[in-house]
Amino acid sequence: MALDRQRIVAEAVALLDADGLDGVTTRKLAARLGVRSPTLYWHVPNKAALVTAIADAILDQEFADRSPPAPEQHWRDWLSDLAGRLRRAMLAHPDGARVISTAQLSRTMTAISELAMSTLVDRGVPLRRARVIVLTVERFTVGHVLEEQAPRPDAEALEGFDMETFTRQHPTVIAAVTDYFEPGRTVDDLFHDCLEVVIAGAVARAT
Repeated sequence: MALDRQRIVAEAVALLDADGLDGVTTRKLAARLGVRSPTLYWHVPNKAALVTAIADAILDQEFADRSPPAPEQHWRDWLSDLAGRLRRAMLAHPDGARVISTAQLSRTMTAISELAMSTLVDRGVPLRRARVIVLTVERFTVGHVLEEQAPRPDAEALEGFDMETFTRQHPTVIAAVTDYFEPGRTVDDLFHDCLEVVIAGAVARAT
């Protein structure tokens, strides 16, 4: 099979899924493709370009359709849905949020921003406000998923951890977590509840 950029990126995404972002190296990628590392540079000149190509690929999987809202849909609801799609795109791959936050000049992320900002402007939101609102929502979403995908404490980190003392010292935190995650409520609900606050705050403060 001929080696081209599309095949390289597809294999790089597979490598990301297998080993995470730290495992995506030109050496490993070349080995998977059965070529020498310098051969890759004809298609992707460096690691930064490769990461950006991966970012575009995983975003394109979710955003093949980039349509503005229907006339009857409020732009806030549409923007919330857009953020949810961005989150799904990142959660679909290990370290997806790290890839998106590391990517340089992602064409797909730029296209998403263009769609979101132009949609708000078309709905009567001044350009400066539209930019602040969209950037706030995008950066919150990426940051939220970075937290979701961050490694959890392992056995070594938890060794000697006194949960009883921790609970006694932080009663409100523990009570809030326990209260929020009542039966049937999930981390998806937490994301959407936080996102609602972010959008409302961004709209109120944008000038």
